Amino acid sequence: MEDDGSYKRGRKKMGMSRKPEKQGQGRSFDAGVSKNASGRGSNRESYSAPQTVVRKQADPETAKYFSEIANLFESDGIDIEERSSLCSNALEETRGKELELATDYIISHTLQTLVEGCEVDCLCAFLRSCAKNFPLIAMDKSGSHVAESAIRALSKHLQESDVYAVIEDTLNTICKVIVKNPVDLMCDCYGSHVLRSLLSLFKGVPLDSSEFRMRKSSSALPERFNFKAPRSDADVSRHVIPGFPDLLKFLVSGMLKCARNNIKTLQVDQYSSLVLQTTLKLLAEDEEELLQIIPILIGCTREDIVEENSIETTIVRDVLGLMKETAFSHLMEVVLEVAPEVLYNGIFSKIFRNSLFDLSSHHCGNFVIQALISHTRDQDQMEMIWEELGSKFKDLLKMGRSGVIASFVAASQRLHSYEEKCCQALAAAVHSSNESSTCIVPRILFLDGYFNCEDKSNWNWPSGVKMHVMGSLILQEVFRFQIEFIQPFITSITSLTADNVLEAAKDPGGARVIEAFLSSDASAKLKRRLVMRFYAVYFPGFVDILES
Repeated sequence: MEDDGSYKRGRKKMGMSRKPEKQGQGRSFDAGVSKNASGRGSNRESYSAPQTVVRKQADPETAKYFSEIANLFESDGIDIEERSSLCSNALEETRGKELELATDYIISHTLQTLVEGCEVDCLCAFLRSCAKNFPLIAMDKSGSHVAESAIRALSKHLQESDVYAVIEDTLNTICKVIVKNPVDLMCDCYGSHVLRSLLSLFKGVPLDSSEFRMRKSSSALPERFNFKAPRSDADVSRHVIPGFPDLLKFLVSGMLKCARNNIKTLQVDQYSSLVLQTTLKLLAEDEEELLQIIPILIGCTREDIVEENSIETTIVRDVLGLMKETAFSHLMEVVLEVAPEVLYNGIFSKIFRNSLFDLSSHHCGNFVIQALISHTRDQDQMEMIWEELGSKFKDLLKMGRSGVIASFVAASQRLHSYEEKCCQALAAAVHSSNESSTCIVPRILFLDGYFNCEDKSNWNWPSGVKMHVMGSLILQEVFRFQIEFIQPFITSITSLTADNVLEAAKDPGGARVIEAFLSSDASAKLKRRLVMRFYAVYFPGFVDILES
């Protein structure tokens, strides 16, 4: 899953590389982004951005005033009490001019400082005054940072006593404006980021929480492949600030109401996808809400998924096609992660059946299949996956879809299903029956190098090459199986030369594979054999003594 990097690239701290715009005519800005945002030239229905809004430029006297305020802050000659009072007084001067000031390339910096340093009553008054223009401010490159700063300031003020009611009233005013047309915000690079911050604030989670800021694959992979305990509902609900559950439901409800009419756009737009992913994660423990939301995102009804009737063929075909779109594939991963069991089961059997290999072969679709397999619930589902992918291990590895294999290996180990067949298929994918099993571990450690080699029969361990991340994860999972299922893998790893063992120990992935083997059910004698190979490099004399 991914964050909207274009927003981050636009974020600059005060005084850092932000050049003023040319003076003269008022600056215009669009309240939406040009579509298709995924940039793939899709022929799908595109979102029509609203008319361009031209704002008035800040008058010279006002610009001079805020320039002087900025100079005061930079002089560091103001104590804490004076600073708060100055921020509150200066913020009052924005009344009626919030839009042009917040979207001014220079003054917006000063406004960020003001909203962060003023009293809560003054901050709320500022937000209520600009509520009708809040979406326009949020969708502006400069204004979005003012909006973000204000939301963060509200989050900090919630630590104080007797402020909840005034903050809730302020946020309610903003929400009423947003729900009139949330699609603009959802599909905007800057607006979507602000909207996600609001959703997180309503839930009561930290605004910089990786849980809802689209965590990176480096932290997601261990969880997906059983190396890290999955996030429980308790983890998700561990709020550090008071939330606004009623406002969260109100905003999500407004978003979904509009989503029904714009679902084709929202499904493929990269920014709305991020908003919807965040929404799903925030509602991960609310089964009833998810039962309402997920069918809308897929484009069908709740009854279509959970009851006996089948989903229309055209809908299934459309959804399968969408999984090959970047934005929707990310969204579908989260859908599968948070879906209540009854929804997951219906989606699994009615949408994915007979399409697993096709999606696994696709550069976007394969990530959806990884998520599907990682959240498999039972033996029947594993049976369907095995029927469609069990004979395709080698093909998938050739295509570079090792993540699908890793997901199946992990699910097999977790559910204790198809364990022996899984290990056999994996071994057969990298070596033939007339070859020695000693080659299995090296070939999996260097998956890409092996499968890209034209003369595979003469492939050898490539010295000095980084080991394959997914191949290492696969082997780590393999060594968690019962010993009777993994004999060829044990034979292979204990046959590594001393130099190979040393290289593996120096590589992060290789070292974890060795650690996994040493933690496996293999006999102490076999483990000692591998350790002795390592000692043979550094302490040859010691090894001679041990073996004499």
